[in-house]
Amino acid sequence: MENNNRRKLQRRQGERRGDNRRNGNDRRQKDIPPKKGEFERRIGDRRFKDERRVSDRRNQKDRRLENEENNSYEDIVFGRNAVLELLKSDKDINKIFIEMGEKHGSIKEIIARARENRVVLVEVEKSKLDMMAENHQGVVAIVPPFNYCEIEEILEYAKEKNEDPFVLILDGIEDPHNLGSIIRTAETAGVHGIIIPKRRSVSVNSTVAKVSTGAVSYMKIARVNNLNEIIRKLKDCGLWIVSADGDSKTLYYNQDLKGPIALVIGSEGFGISKLVKENSDILIKIPMKGQITSLNASVSAGIIMYEVVKQRMY
Repeated sequence: MENNNRRKLQRRQGERRGDNRRNGNDRRQKDIPPKKGEFERRIGDRRFKDERRVSDRRNQKDRRLENEENNSYEDIVFGRNAVLELLKSDKDINKIFIEMGEKHGSIKEIIARARENRVVLVEVEKSKLDMMAENHQGVVAIVPPFNYCEIEEILEYAKEKNEDPFVLILDGIEDPHNLGSIIRTAETAGVHGIIIPKRRSVSVNSTVAKVSTGAVSYMKIARVNNLNEIIRKLKDCGLWIVSADGDSKTLYYNQDLKGPIALVIGSEGFGISKLVKENSDILIKIPMKGQITSLNASVSAGIIMYEVVKQRMY
């Protein structure tokens, strides 16, 4: 009897060991040495993972340092005319770097105005200015980020001047030189404000400020999420939306551009977007007589803006 019970117990224990082996839970398997080459492969995999982690950390650090270096002088204004106009506009200036050496011409006026406005002046080697900007002309101003305005401020500014609103909408201008040139022309043409989208558009940076020769210091610029929402809002405020479009049959000088208007200029390569075109009240075009069928965006903007000026004067 005892022998039978002992055999049954041994049989049950053997069955449990078999189940454990099949399920991979046999404790004794921990003591089984790895197969030939398996240990080296495990160590190699671990080393590869560790090296990859170190490499990823180094790459992240390198990218962070690169971004910091690229953005160190992002908010700057350089060039004598641009800095001088900045000083005249009474905008905030953190610091102005001046090249060491003799001071000639307009640089003397910059120094005098900076001292009058109690702006910190620092004389540095030309090599330091070269690191900040190209064609700096011996002067670089460090400024706070550009202060974009709200749409209401643009309309209120027109109201204060007792003029019909003249607003410029730029649909996807990606070249900072074009934006700078447009801002310069818009300021001289009496535009009350410029609207640019946050996406697919260049923002106001140091290059824009330099090309505008300081006009950016006087121009109200709004940066919005959705141009079409703003267009509908301007319509509700009584503005006519006039868009430059090469497929239009109306020549710009044959269109009445008096009264409150928002002039839309499209991107350099694609023009105005489909939705903006659909939401426009009037489409106009500039006639093309040569083999080239398009103009630079800043040139197109300048031609039509001064047609508005002409019609408002006469």
